[in-house]
Amino acid sequence: MPEQYVAQDRRTGVEVSVTGEFPPHPDDRVRIARTATLFTRLISTLLANENEAERRLGFRAIETQLELAEAMIRQDAGEVQRLVRETLQNMGVGEEQLQDLARQLREMSGIDPEIGRQLAQAFGLDDPSATPDETGDAEAEVTVEPEAAEAEDAADPSPDEDEPNEAAPA
Repeated sequence: MPEQYVAQDRRTGVEVSVTGEFPPHPDDRVRIARTATLFTRLISTLLANENEAERRLGFRAIETQLELAEAMIRQDAGEVQRLVRETLQNMGVGEEQLQDLARQLREMSGIDPEIGRQLAQAFGLDDPSATPDETGDAEAEVTVEPEAAEAEDAADPSPDEDEPNEAAPA
């Protein structure tokens, strides 16, 4: 027998019901109820917006985010990439900016270069079939003479990692 969760927004009277066969675990039931409540508030907030253009833009944004969430849950990397790229382009981010963002993710200091490449690829910012040379990821072999390294260290005004950072919050 189908069960039903009903959520109503008190401000606007908007009501959303979810009917179906639900898992018996209490945490699943709490998540279903909370998700129905959130969705109801979201729709209610949009419908309360009197500006027609803003309301439509809000609905499109919600649709895209829900599609993205669903693709992520299904673990459909291709669809996630497409939706992220489409969202960024709809926000006015051009192809050149997307490629620059991909380069920044790949080169981000503090993370493994492979992780940066995977992040860029996951968000659809890189062509996954591109070779490292095509994406600017080719690694150049760099050798530093000991004397040059010591001179570089002496010229570096940044504090040693062992020294406490005075600006850090207590």
